[in-house]
Amino acid sequence: MKEQVLHVKDLTFGYSKDKQLYNDFSLSLHVGEIKAIVGESGAGKSTLFELILGNLKPYHGEITAMRVSQVFQDPYSSFHPSYKIIDQIKDVADTEGIQVYLDTMNLEMMQLQKLPHELSGGQLQRASIVRALLMKPKLLLLDEPTSALDNVIQLDVMKMLLTQLPNMGMLLITHELELASWCADEVIKIS
Repeated sequence: MKEQVLHVKDLTFGYSKDKQLYNDFSLSLHVGEIKAIVGESGAGKSTLFELILGNLKPYHGEITAMRVSQVFQDPYSSFHPSYKIIDQIKDVADTEGIQVYLDTMNLEMMQLQKLPHELSGGQLQRASIVRALLMKPKLLLLDEPTSALDNVIQLDVMKMLLTQLPNMGMLLITHELELASWCADEVIKIS
């Protein structure tokens, strides 16, 4: 059995006691697995990530997660606007091996020497993915990681992410059921 990187047991949570987003929700994820969370806006997909990260506390249940990194849907909100991207990567990760990721993501080191607003949304999202991978997580949380990318780059990025599965487990939030069905071992629908 592969190493378990996420265990959610009997999770109950809502922003009000009258409306629960999760009621006795359970989930487990192991190294080598990718599971996709799909659902309408407001169903609680991003809230689940906030609970896993410990930014929100559940009413009931337990969550155990191994070393986590995250790729946010909006890359501009995940980087400080007045610091070079490379410095923000170095703040949280060792940059050894960065060139392999840059080549795969079609980025150049000189682009990382810039401020976030000097890159396109797609370039910044790819830099965000590079940063998340350099953190060497056991659990990678992906919140719409390819929504800012064109279709060809989307496919290349997802294929590259799948090559990382021997080292980690991934939990993917997406509105794209076709993408979820293509890459995930399990698709979990939240309503």
